[in-house]
Amino acid sequence: MFSNVLRNSSKRTNLKTAVASATSSLSRPTVSSYLRHSGPLAASRGPSRPFTAIWRPAHILDEWVAKEARPISLRQLMVFGRSLTESRLISSANYVRTELPTRIAHRLRDMQQLPYVVVTNPHINDVYNLYYEAFDSFRNVREVKTLEDNDRLCEVISSNLKKHLTVIPKLAMGILECEGLVDAKEMDKFMSTILKSRISRRVIAEQHLSLTETYNSPNFSPGAKLSESDFIGEVFVKCNAKDAIETCAKAIHKIAKSTNPPDVKIPEIKIEGHLDTSFPYILSHLEYIIGELLRNSVQAVIDRHREHGDPNTDPPPIEVTVAEAPQHATIRISDRGGGIPREELPYLWAFSKGPLSKQRLKNLGKVPKMAATLQELHVEEELGRADLKTPPYQSSLTSLTSRPPDLRLGMGLPLSRVYAEYWAGSLELHSLEGYGVDAFLQISRLGNKNEQLATRATMDSV
Repeated sequence: MFSNVLRNSSKRTNLKTAVASATSSLSRPTVSSYLRHSGPLAASRGPSRPFTAIWRPAHILDEWVAKEARPISLRQLMVFGRSLTESRLISSANYVRTELPTRIAHRLRDMQQLPYVVVTNPHINDVYNLYYEAFDSFRNVREVKTLEDNDRLCEVISSNLKKHLTVIPKLAMGILECEGLVDAKEMDKFMSTILKSRISRRVIAEQHLSLTETYNSPNFSPGAKLSESDFIGEVFVKCNAKDAIETCAKAIHKIAKSTNPPDVKIPEIKIEGHLDTSFPYILSHLEYIIGELLRNSVQAVIDRHREHGDPNTDPPPIEVTVAEAPQHATIRISDRGGGIPREELPYLWAFSKGPLSKQRLKNLGKVPKMAATLQELHVEEELGRADLKTPPYQSSLTSLTSRPPDLRLGMGLPLSRVYAEYWAGSLELHSLEGYGVDAFLQISRLGNKNEQLATRATMDSV
């Protein structure tokens, strides 16, 4: 599959001036206005230090932005990795070697189209610099011809995966700090695009690292077909919905016990429906989505039962229903936690604003790194199953930074939707204020849908 893809192949601006320029719909300066002659400006690591210019030629980025990203599907990843040989591993390496800088270049160009005042925000500018350094490191990797070349590429990939654990909290803080400077819908669209692209790069990077790990394992026989009940790279071929929900339920139960008073009763999580439903998926993506939905439901039921329920009775259970159709599976999570207040509904999927923006910004400052996986919430032993590999390479799943499970970042729902939509699925919430919430997660069962990402920058040239 990869071989087929390959063949087809200044000083800080016065705040009033900055705000005026950012909110002007016709004449606002963007970073691209400054790039043609001077290269992007890098913000300091702290707000009290002056900005310093980093001189970078714009034409190098132009060459890569001229290329389109080449999306892949779960089925392609499975078919390619099922019969792994040295030539296939090297083809995978060269796909990753050229695809990563292409995808990074388009997101760099998207950032260059933002108003100048936004990109000079210290957090967003840190992300810009991280992306440019990664772009530089990957574009300079020579063609992979041997297994030794592949090992060197894997070192570059692992190093960048570790460095980029800071991206999500930095982006979120930058977006919140720029509230009011740019239209909120535009910033949410930008955030969704850049997060989907981030997921896509980590998928292909970690998939290649995992294939390399498989190939180098002592018991592996090149060309031998991997079992359909196994992982192929990072793809869990037969991801069972019931097993994933039960795993998340145990983890969320543990989190609820640790973050609430000892006398609090934790609601039961009941699972019903088509319990044999399975599909190919990236397990960490599914567990993140279900984990966030269950965490919200469990806490909402606890809070409502504490305020309005009978202390001598158990809180109402959370009901999870799995429904199977020929082309997709649906997971419904229903709770009786009182629903979502009407004033919060417009901001459910927003990264950039909301009634608790200041508290979210404060909480994000306590989370310097974030892998966006369920494992980082201090539940490692709950997820230490045989089907969850602990790969030796330094990916986002082995360099986890933990955050307190009761520290609410306000990103769970919007980020869960990004994960769901990435593989052509969907996530919807229906709230009955005063009663409860129904969440509907739909997943493609066949694995034949391409990753949903922007293959080009919003503007192809500066």
